[in-house]
Amino acid sequence: MKTLIGGAIAVLLGVVGLAVWFTEFLQIITGCVPVVLLIGGGFALYLGFDELKDSWKNDEGVDASAD
Repeated sequence: MKTLIGGAIAVLLGVVGLAVWFTEFLQIITGCVPVVLLIGGGFALYLGFDELKDSWKNDEGVDASAD
């Protein structure tokens, strides 16, 4: 019950805060979008390169066993 009341209060304060500081909220979102894109893009590059290395290892293993 305490969690429900605490969550309701947090949501209420969040809605009020968003209504009062909406322009500041938009500035924060505008500033965070490039950072999120950079981090997400870097993570995608890392995962893609790692997957490519794994596929190279698998291809080399198949060729070596065929000889």
